[in-house]
Amino acid sequence: MTDRSVRISYTETGFEKEQGVLLNKPENTGWSFEEDEKEIRFELSEGVLLRVDRNSGSIKAYLNSSEFAENIHEKTTGKKPVFSTDDRLPFALEAFDSYRTKKDSEIRTEQIVTPDGVKSRIIGRETEFDETLYHTTVNLKFAENEHIIGLGQSEDGLYDFRGTTQYLHQANRKIAIPFFISSAGYGFLSTTESPAVFSDTAAGSFFRTEADEYLDFVLILSKKPKMIIHEYRRLTGKAAMLPRWAFGYVQSMERYETQEELLRTAAEFEKRKLPLDLIVLDWLSWDDGMWGQKSFDASRFPKPDEMVRKLHDGGVHFMMSIWPNMTSACDNYKEMKANGCILPGTEIYDAFSERGLELYNKQLQQLAKYGVDSWWCDSSEPCTPEWGKRSRPAPASMYYDYVDETSKCMPIKKSNAYGYYHAAGMYRGSRKDRPDKRVVNLTRNGYIGSQAHGTILWSGDTSASWQTFRNQIAAGLNFVASGHPYWTLDIGAFFVKYAEPWFWDGDYPAGLQDPGFRELYVRWFQFGAFLPIFRAHGTDVRREPWAFENFNDLCYDALKKALLLRYRLMPYIYSAAGNCCLKDGMIMAPLAMEFPEDDRVWTVKDQFMFGTSIMICPITSVGEEDCEEGQFKPVTRRIYFPKEADWYAFDTMEKYNGGSVAEITAAIDEIPLFVREGAMIPTQQPMLHTEDQVGQDIELLVFPGADGSCELYEDAGDGYGYENGEYSLTLITHDFSKHEITIKTTGDTRFRRGVIHPVFLSENKGE
Repeated sequence: MTDRSVRISYTETGFEKEQGVLLNKPENTGWSFEEDEKEIRFELSEGVLLRVDRNSGSIKAYLNSSEFAENIHEKTTGKKPVFSTDDRLPFALEAFDSYRTKKDSEIRTEQIVTPDGVKSRIIGRETEFDETLYHTTVNLKFAENEHIIGLGQSEDGLYDFRGTTQYLHQANRKIAIPFFISSAGYGFLSTTESPAVFSDTAAGSFFRTEADEYLDFVLILSKKPKMIIHEYRRLTGKAAMLPRWAFGYVQSMERYETQEELLRTAAEFEKRKLPLDLIVLDWLSWDDGMWGQKSFDASRFPKPDEMVRKLHDGGVHFMMSIWPNMTSACDNYKEMKANGCILPGTEIYDAFSERGLELYNKQLQQLAKYGVDSWWCDSSEPCTPEWGKRSRPAPASMYYDYVDETSKCMPIKKSNAYGYYHAAGMYRGSRKDRPDKRVVNLTRNGYIGSQAHGTILWSGDTSASWQTFRNQIAAGLNFVASGHPYWTLDIGAFFVKYAEPWFWDGDYPAGLQDPGFRELYVRWFQFGAFLPIFRAHGTDVRREPWAFENFNDLCYDALKKALLLRYRLMPYIYSAAGNCCLKDGMIMAPLAMEFPEDDRVWTVKDQFMFGTSIMICPITSVGEEDCEEGQFKPVTRRIYFPKEADWYAFDTMEKYNGGSVAEITAAIDEIPLFVREGAMIPTQQPMLHTEDQVGQDIELLVFPGADGSCELYEDAGDGYGYENGEYSLTLITHDFSKHEITIKTTGDTRFRRGVIHPVFLSENKGE
């Protein structure tokens, strides 16, 4: 595929057509091969060597082969492969007949009431043969100290998946992406669109897919995980650039019920001088009983165009909730049904069909005409059988329930990718209808390539507890390690209280009246301020910052402080986003992405890089539980400092040596932030909206200890001019020994606005 990427396919019946639609085909830069009676050897231009055993088909991959002796036989002497399949049985196919629900036959269903609405479930159907498919298996060999990260997002708090079994299917709190990165120096990308299983236990190590036409995967070979991410996006799609306002604060809750309430909330932010860029209208915007209809209930939203205009006049953008499932009573469903665009036995539109996507975008225009800026695609899996259970299913049961339910209503070989097709269709339609607006699609599900379609993924309807909070950090790190840069969550969790069924299991029945929840919310909010997208949402309690104001415990002040810090760092954040788009970078990243040669960071799951220079260390434990109200005690946590650099505390400039561990204490209004030596952080005065900051002067914080550089990205803030070079890049370098700053702007220099003021820092707050 490229100078670092090799696509490997295995079949026993031939290749009738190419599997999947998710891979680009970049021009490769050359390769060579030799063969003898035992093996075939392929060498790529970047020193990647693959050996294929003629007898078994097993594959071994090596890095830096160009550093070995010239004779190709000697190139593997004493060198361990970075990737290996099993020597005896590397690949396996198991054929099965796939059946589909017979068209126009009688289908018996039952109605299931879930928090995602009333959904139909097939309990009886007539089937017909569709095609012969295969369960495919790659049997793998891992090195003893190899670490595996990625595979999308799960909720169990695991970070390194060695020694575990991971079921890759879609769910409310789960996003399956069949891609992982190894500390040995490779990425593994399956092209399957079906459910899959990764397993590394005493029973064996393998990657198994549920339903494919043949076995197919891509190996990306590099010792640099950031290069693996670069290749992943080169193959599956560059990350789209979101508008500037998407990186500001997003206020949401379940739910704003009227036009007046929503406008009042936005006005309160302005009155209190609290920054806000986006406000969200959750479900039930439609008339009662018309779930999923793309319309406003006129009794509660009498003038939606006026509502959106007033928000825009106040500098606030507007997002609203839309769904792929529509009750049969509504006009949107009837139109889909009349055109054959409803999945069998469901009320879900067929996102696999071009006609279904065309109609869905047409229906979105019923809302877009009011000036709606962005979409919240809820329930975009859209089958969640686990949500209909009274108790939580075991992971294997959840997987096979998903396989069973989706196979009745959609092609099983595509059932993990519904969210991808849904978002891709919306992206194409929205770009066509509104070419001056960048697509912003907050969606609960995605897949390989979703990063190219303006999507932001979030972690679903979580429940409030300290353990959930800790688990969410690992979930986010594995998700961004799966190639998608834009991730967020419900700050404070969706469910705060405890109720039936099993997923409504928050720890705080008293809600905001419980100081324990207020402390948890503040710590979660501080974490959220350093995610790619900063968003509050949930049910059970109010989520506006002032809901915490009337408690004498400094929580409101702590929330305001974190909010202002987010906006202070906006030039740094937007530049990180530009780097994601132009150079396949990451906004949030596991430490291993930046420091892969430090073995210790491959197991650190509660610290991460925010951009390339700032390390975030969230507080994930409670202070003294018996403390009096208003007296939250400072919390102490251990922090590891990656050994490639020395580090400075952002607020105090206290220095910490790379490779060391320290105990750091943080008060209720503090989150530990550390900046690597030599870094330069562009900042601005916080303002009410990101657009207000455009053209304002930049204070460049220059950290000591080493030479450094940063690249400031600036563009129009919206629209797609950036795709045609309408942006500026300002490279700023610092010669530490000479105490000199060099600034050079390239590209469209009309976007380089505002004066840059360097501030040279020294240890312990000196300037």
